[in-house]
Amino acid sequence: MEKHAYGSWKTQLMLAGLGIVIGALVGCLDTIFGKVLLWVSDIRTAHIFYLVPALPLVGVCIVWAYKKYGGRSGEGMGLILSVSHREDKEVPRRLIPFVMISTWLTHLFGGSAGREGVAVQLGATVSHQVGKRFSIEDGTHIFLMTGMAAGFAGLFRTPLAAIFFAMEVPVVGQLALRAILPMCTAAFTAASVSAFLDLEKFQVPLELQMTVTPVFVGKLIVIGLIFGCVGSLFAFLLGKSKKKLAEILPNPLLRVFLGGIILSILLLFFHQGRYTGLGINLISASFYGEDIYAYDWILKILLTVFTLSLGFQGGEVTPLFSIGASLGVILAGFMGLPVMLAAALGYAAVFGSATNTLLAPIFIGAEVFGYEYLPLFTVACLAAHIFCHFPSIYGKQKHGSYRKSLLQLAKRKEKSI
Repeated sequence: MEKHAYGSWKTQLMLAGLGIVIGALVGCLDTIFGKVLLWVSDIRTAHIFYLVPALPLVGVCIVWAYKKYGGRSGEGMGLILSVSHREDKEVPRRLIPFVMISTWLTHLFGGSAGREGVAVQLGATVSHQVGKRFSIEDGTHIFLMTGMAAGFAGLFRTPLAAIFFAMEVPVVGQLALRAILPMCTAAFTAASVSAFLDLEKFQVPLELQMTVTPVFVGKLIVIGLIFGCVGSLFAFLLGKSKKKLAEILPNPLLRVFLGGIILSILLLFFHQGRYTGLGINLISASFYGEDIYAYDWILKILLTVFTLSLGFQGGEVTPLFSIGASLGVILAGFMGLPVMLAAALGYAAVFGSATNTLLAPIFIGAEVFGYEYLPLFTVACLAAHIFCHFPSIYGKQKHGSYRKSLLQLAKRKEKSI
């Protein structure tokens, strides 16, 4: 049998077939998770003054359940990346019900959080459990990457962005190409299954007519730089906030209870729950001409960081989309750019900067807003990626050789100041 660069053709064909199976399973799981999440979000919106005040007690229940029964599943994406880096060996099955139920509760009672981290964890766990039944060289890593791609693709129905996201996240500057074939079959299958099961997809055709000039490209670079700084700010605050709150209140139950009281008051005080949940309301407002306030993006950053730092469950990506889009609306006038274009660029570039990814945000911009704008997303996301990339929302993310050099250079500059 002829050898392929990433293994024998027989192995590659088997992995491709398993990718289809994994994608189908994860697509179904993503659909259940996504539809229930939207349902509980609607319930919260309808009964916000009854549900948000209970957030502290719900937080105590979530943290207690993880502490008592969750085992290592409470490490979430950190555990997924540790197993991917071969620093750990096992992703427990219990992670699936724990992360789904705790995220539903977080959103039902008003926590400002996302959903992609949950989908990626679900996909990785399912794929890991499937992979354990097969003896394949570097199988643990391959199946985790496959599951991550399927989880992201099934939830957002953006398979190309999902493939690049799974390849880029574990090691910045180094693509996990060994798993490319099963990642492709899994991602496209998961997206197709969730589409067949009618899980909604956010998509806005921009339909803009623009002339590309050097000045216009310069504006894209400048606004990309701003989005990069904001994405890095989010990641920086998230990391610092988790450490600081753990130092101030070492007891996790007391931390989530007292912090939850403050959080619930803030969420109701600021426009009666405008910043609860995923932030889909801000995304819709950004693209459909509704009111966006100049401070929407910063309040969404602070309240999402606070929510996740206290121990509530959920992801970061959808809030990052809302932060970028709402900031783009504000920057559009200053930059002389169409509002919808600036919002779309922010949607993609802030996400890319906060996750230390480049290709994933470029393609999510293309898949959501139209492939004809791919060059524009490339310029803005490149600017965000090159200039503002050092922190990441994923603490266990590693850096490739070129990133290590940049980090060392940055540290030397800091010492010289």
